[in-house]
Formats: sequence, C-alpha cells, structure tokens
Amino acid sequence: MSGLSGMSPGDWTARIRVKKTDQAGNWMTWARLALSAALVASTAAQAGAKLSATQGSTSADAVSLTRGTQVYSKYCAMCHGEHGEGYAADNASALANQDFLVSVSDGFLRKSIAKGRPGTAMAAHASLYGGPLDDADIDSLVLLIRSWQREPVAQLDTNPVLGDPVTGRGTYDQFCTACHGEHGQGVTAISLNNPEFLAIVTDQQIRRTIAHGRRGTPMAAFGEHLSADAIDNLVALIRSWKREPPQRLELPVPIEFPEVVLNPDGPPPQFSLREGRYVSAQQLDAAMRDGARLILLDARPPSDWYLAHIPGAVSAPAYDPDSIMLLLPEDDTWIVSYCACPHKYSDQLTDALKSAGFENAVVLDEGVRWWQQNGYPIEYGP
Repeated sequence: MSGLSGMSPGDWTARIRVKKTDQAGNWMTWARLALSAALVASTAAQAGAKLSATQGSTSADAVSLTRGTQVYSKYCAMCHGEHGEGYAADNASALANQDFLVSVSDGFLRKSIAKGRPGTAMAAHASLYGGPLDDADIDSLVLLIRSWQREPVAQLDTNPVLGDPVTGRGTYDQFCTACHGEHGQGVTAISLNNPEFLAIVTDQQIRRTIAHGRRGTPMAAFGEHLSADAIDNLVALIRSWKREPPQRLELPVPIEFPEVVLNPDGPPPQFSLREGRYVSAQQLDAAMRDGARLILLDARPPSDWYLAHIPGAVSAPAYDPDSIMLLLPEDDTWIVSYCACPHKYSDQLTDALKSAGFENAVVLDEGVRWWQQNGYPIEYGP
C-alpha cells in the first residue's frame, strides 16, 4: 500500500473495478482492496471532519486528498520524499512515519506547514507570510498526511514534564549531540532548539519521541536504555531552549523587483565551477566585492527571502520558474541560484533556466545557511 497511500477514495474505487474485471474469480484479492478503500475513505472522512471542526473558515469541498496530493507533490516531496518517507533533502523528517503521526495533532501539522522552521530549510508556506499556500491548500495537506496514519493515536498526558536541565545536559552530550548538535541546532536530525518547533510541541510529545524513537529512522528508542528520570531531564533541557519565534510579517506575493542585474556595467565574474555547475561562496563573495555583473536568485519560498537573503538577491521560487524568466536579460549574464538545503531548490531552478537557454546558470555550492553562518553579507527583512 505504500505506493498508493496518496490516492483519493475515488482512485481506490477505480483500481478496485479494474482488479475485479481482470481477475473476476479472485474475489479475495479485490475484497481486500475494497476493505483498504473503505479504510482510506474512513480516514479521509475522519480527518475532514476534524478539519471542518477546527478550521471553520475553509469550505469542505475545497479540502480533499486529491488537492493535498497535488500540493504535496509540488511543494513537499522534494525534501520529504514522494510518499512522506523523509530524508530526500536536508534530513527532512519522515511525515509518514507512524511514531510521528500518532503523536502529533492536526494543529501541530498545520502550524508547522504555515510557519515553517526559521533558520532551517523548512520555509513558512502560508500565503499570509509570503508562502505559496492558502488555507485550503494547507488543510488538504494535513488531510493527506493524516491519511498515511495506520496506527491509533497515542494518548499523551497533558501535564508538563518536570526534570533537571543541568543533569540532562550530560545525557544529551552522550546520546544526542552527534545528530541534533551541541545546542540542539540540528546536524543530521531536526533542530530541537528551533523557536517555532518549541512553540507548538508539548513536553509529552518530546518525551514520547525520546522513549519510543522513530522506527525506520536513525532516531532510536532510548526508553530501552535510559531511566524515566533521565528522559525527563532531557525534556527539561530541550524545553530550556525555548525562545520567542521571529516576528513574521504579513507581506505580499509576488514581490516587485525594479532591477535584477547586479552591477549592470561591471565585468563578468571569473568562476571556476565544481562539476561545471557549482560556484563556491568564496568566489561569489569575491565577484560581488569586485563589482561583477551577475544575477542572484533566491530559489526558496518568498517567506524565507523576506526573513534573510544575500544582498541584491531576487526572490525566484523554484516551483514557479516562469515568472522570473520574464525578467531575465537574454544574454550571457551569469545567474547564481541558491537555497538552504543546499542544492534541491537551486538545482531545480537552474535546470529550468538551462532548459530555457540561460547557459550561464549555476548554483551556490554551500547554500545560504552556510553563507550566513560563516559571516558572509546578509540582508534582513524586506
């Protein structure tokens, strides 16, 4: 069923009809498919009812698994995998993982999609903040993700966890730093100190994840190795990192840019490319300081461009390349695209540009997060 989990109930019904026609005698096969269809339809109905109850502003007919599948394919699969298996780019989480799904609410999913995780590759996707999705798009995504759930919801305590963060520090250094970073910033696993994450996750969600792990991922079940008190101390340490999320401005899309070429009268940059495609941050910084003529394209959703971008960069989301092509000069100007993961979005945008005839389209090798963390110039705000 893993390859069919994104189907709508109607798609399942059509598949059943084909199966019944082709193998009329094999009633057990299509009977099982019929049961699967009923389960998917039931899941969709329950998720839809839950969304209707909590998101009264969105019309029910605008929220569907079909729409959710389309939105997911365009905006999410690149990082989270075609079927929510995760780790397709930047160690993006496995959304279809049962240990994840049974422990999170629809509200958690919705806020995560809408506001993203600032400072990571997960941008805010709500149109309110400059992202590409309206309320119905987000609700449809939640419906799709919830349709992947095959296990009952975990019954979590609502009380805060009481532990000692100082004692938890030693346990964290021993078991968690390698994947989550010394300060919870994330290395090969999610950022535990992210303000948007800590604003919506509960203590008991954190505790359950530590104790039960995430099957099929590198996140082990530490309940088999640590005492209850040790886990409580870890939760207290992670909770101690909570801080106010950055202010999100309500800003318009698309963004109007009067000029896309930096230093129009400057000389062309002298780039030495890795694999004929990737330019280093050092070379790009030097070219900008020397006043070279070039174009910088931020391939992330506009919401991330609004928060912070390389000076002079134009917002050019990879999922809508046609809009930026109308503004580009049809000559040999070098075009450098960048994103945060560090290549998925910028590779996609560069492929589209090259296909359209922009031969000098290249990718910033290290990505914008590395650029920012290593002290290269950054502009904040719109």
